[in-house]
Amino acid sequence: MNEQTTRRLPAEWEPQDGVLISWPHVESDWRPFLAEVEPVFIDIARAVSRFERVLILATDVRSLQERLRRADLVLERIEIFQIATNDTWVRDFGPITVLDGGRPLLLDFCFNGWGLKFPACRDNRAGRGLHRAGAFGATPMETLGLTLEGGSIDSDGRGSLLTTAACLLEPNRNPHLSRGEITTTLTGFLGTDHFLWLNHGFLAGDDTDSHIDTLARLGPDDTILYVCCDDPDDPHYEELQAMAEELASFKTRDGRPYRLLPLPWPSPCHDENGDRLPATYANFLVINGAVLVPTYHDSKDLIALATVKKAFPDREIVGIHCLPLIRQHGSLHCVTMQIPTGVLP
Repeated sequence: MNEQTTRRLPAEWEPQDGVLISWPHVESDWRPFLAEVEPVFIDIARAVSRFERVLILATDVRSLQERLRRADLVLERIEIFQIATNDTWVRDFGPITVLDGGRPLLLDFCFNGWGLKFPACRDNRAGRGLHRAGAFGATPMETLGLTLEGGSIDSDGRGSLLTTAACLLEPNRNPHLSRGEITTTLTGFLGTDHFLWLNHGFLAGDDTDSHIDTLARLGPDDTILYVCCDDPDDPHYEELQAMAEELASFKTRDGRPYRLLPLPWPSPCHDENGDRLPATYANFLVINGAVLVPTYHDSKDLIALATVKKAFPDREIVGIHCLPLIRQHGSLHCVTMQIPTGVLP
C-alpha cells in the first residue's frame, strides 16, 4: 500500500460491528411491492443479527419495532433510527469507513441518484443524520464533495480497488474529473493505490451504470468471484466474456494472477412488462462468520452457494431469497452496508 497515506479501506471480510439497512416504506418505489419485499428485509436482519448488530433507517420506529417482534427477531441486536430516506439502497448512500492511522473514519460521499436518474435528496443526508443521532458514537465523519457510491468499489484491504469505468467515469457523477484525477482523489480518500479498472461488463436492468458489486468481487487470498455467462445467445455473453478476459489479465500487487472463481448465470428474470431484471450472485454480503448470498429460486442457486463457499471456506453460507429485491433492480449487497469494528459505540 502507498506509504504516503495513513488511510486504509478495509476488506468486507474483516471484523465488523454491524450492518446498516434502510427499511422500505410507502413513500419509496417499493410502495406497490411492500408485502413482497418486507419479508426479504426481515430475513436479512434476522440473518445478520445472528452474528452482529443491525442498524436500521426507518420512517416509523415504533411500527417497525412491532413488525420485527411479530417476526420473532432478537431486538437486543437491532437499533432503529428515525431517518427520512428516498429509498433502500444504503450501500450507495451510507457512509464508507476507512481506517486513518488505524482509527475508523466515516466518509460521507455525495450521492446523486446514480448520476441524476432518481430523487436522492433524503438519501444524500441520511449518513449525516445518523451521525447526529449518535449512531456511530464518537467516530468522526468527513463530508466530501466527490460523488461516489459504495457499490461501485470493492477493496481487498491491502490497497487494491476493483471498479468499473462505466460507473466512475459516467458524465453525471464527477464530470470535472478525468480518470487519472479520480484515481488520485480516491487514493487520497481511501488509501487505495492499486486500481483494477474493468472496461467491460453490464447487467440489463441495472440502473447503476455497472456497479462492480453486481459483476465481480474481491475475496481473500487474491481471489476474484465474477459472473460468467455461458449462453452464446444471451445479450450479455460477449460483454461478460470480454470482462472475464480482463479479469484474467489483472495482476496482484506482487505481479501474480488472481484466483478466479466464476459464478453461475441464473435464468433470465423479467418484470410484468417483460423487461430483464438484474439477477446476479455477485451481490453477496460478507459478515462476521457468514456470507449472505442472494438466491432466486433458480437451478443455479446451489452452484452459486458452493462457489462462494470456495472463497470463504471458514464461514457459514446463508442463502437469502432475493427475487423481490430485483423488482427494483438491485439485490442483497445493494441494500446493506457493513460497519467495521471500532465504529459503533
